[in-house]
Amino acid sequence: MQVPEPHTEHLWLQQLVGKWTFESECLMGPDQPPMKTTGSEVVKPLGKLWTIGEGTSDSPEGGPWNSVMTLGYDPEAKRFVGTFIASVMTHLWPYLGTLDASAKILTLDSEGPSFAGDGTMSKYQDIIEFITPDHRTLTSRMQSEDGNWHQFMSAHYHRK
Repeated sequence: MQVPEPHTEHLWLQQLVGKWTFESECLMGPDQPPMKTTGSEVVKPLGKLWTIGEGTSDSPEGGPWNSVMTLGYDPEAKRFVGTFIASVMTHLWPYLGTLDASAKILTLDSEGPSFAGDGTMSKYQDIIEFITPDHRTLTSRMQSEDGNWHQFMSAHYHRK
């Protein structure tokens, strides 16, 4: 078996590789103050085709948690692919994503449990944007039944 040569999209993912610190803010409900957390992430390459990001945080309200994000690119589907899991969730979040024309914003689409907690599923997006090579953001939003997107989390990552 011959290892495929990386595409431009695979090379784009390699800019995630490194050690990062982050500060995030998450809206937990309409009548609740935002939950603020800080943490760190180490993103490693898996060959030239994949990245694996391992995050850790200790939020004052929620306690310690860990996460793993895998990202790659499927040239046949012409889509970014990946997954997200966290120690504070039971859902595996599958990703299908696209890069914008500026090559600075990667939008990852997923589906998961609705915030309503009634067993229904909702559409979600995690959006990674590079501000500079050493500063990126991650924004999470959910699509409501009326089709509008509502941001519920934002994080700023700074390279160590």
